[in-house]
Order: sequence, then C-alpha cells, then structure tokens
Amino acid sequence: MLDWKELKTKIDEAKAAGKKIVFTNGCFDIIHAGHIRYLRDAKALGDLLIIGLNSDKSVSKIKPGRPLNPQDQRTEVLASLEMVDYVTLFDEETPYELINLLKPDVLVKGGDWEKEDIVGSDIAKETRSLPYVKGISTTKLIEKIKKL
Repeated sequence: MLDWKELKTKIDEAKAAGKKIVFTNGCFDIIHAGHIRYLRDAKALGDLLIIGLNSDKSVSKIKPGRPLNPQDQRTEVLASLEMVDYVTLFDEETPYELINLLKPDVLVKGGDWEKEDIVGSDIAKETRSLPYVKGISTTKLIEKIKKL
C-alpha cells in the first residue's frame, strides 16, 4: 500500500511513459466473485489499476456496523490480486480529493452506479459503469451468514 504522495509519484511516472491509468474505489469488505470479475474488467481498460480503499473510518461513516474486515487486511487481500497495481486508503466519505490528485484516465465503478453519479467523473477523461453481477454482493453474503 502506498500513501498518496508515493502513489502520485508512481502515477506521474507511468503517465510520462504513456501508460493509461484506471482508478476505482470501494470498501471491498468481503471479496467475492463479483469483485474479481469487476476488477478484472476494470484492469482491461488500461495499463495500471489503482484502488482507492475506504479506510475503516470512511466505511463506518457510510455503512454502519462495518467494516467486518479491518483496513490492513482488506488492503492485503486487494494488493495480492494480480490485476491490482496499487492500493491506497482514503478517510473521506468519497475519494474526490484522491481522484483530483491522481487525475486518472479512466474512472470505473460497478453497474449499480449511474455514470453521472460517479464521484470524480468531472475529473477523469473517461468514466465507466461496468456490468453488475446480479445476485452477488457483500450485503447478501452478510445476510446469509447472519441466518446461519
């Protein structure tokens, strides 16, 4: 995991080398097949895939009672995925400041987001809403576990 300053340096170097930067963000509390498909598709849109990961503080603001997995573990899991190049944390409710700092070429969210509602779409050159995998979600997994 890199802090914002380190990541900005890496991204600037990659851009100077002609690389296309893809950015996505989220909580990624319990990684499931929907996440994997989404991240694989996101990576296919460019050369480097950056994940802005909601910190524990950020997740708790937008999803009461969560996260289930602490940020250091969520970071470790994401960073181990072959399609993920860099992971960085943000404490705010949205990654707008981080997106504004990095200025990615492509901004990506899952299909449950309308393009015009994606935070940072005014900054990135291109904004994409990738197909949502029906029936697979962290919320549904949590509900299923609670029933056990």
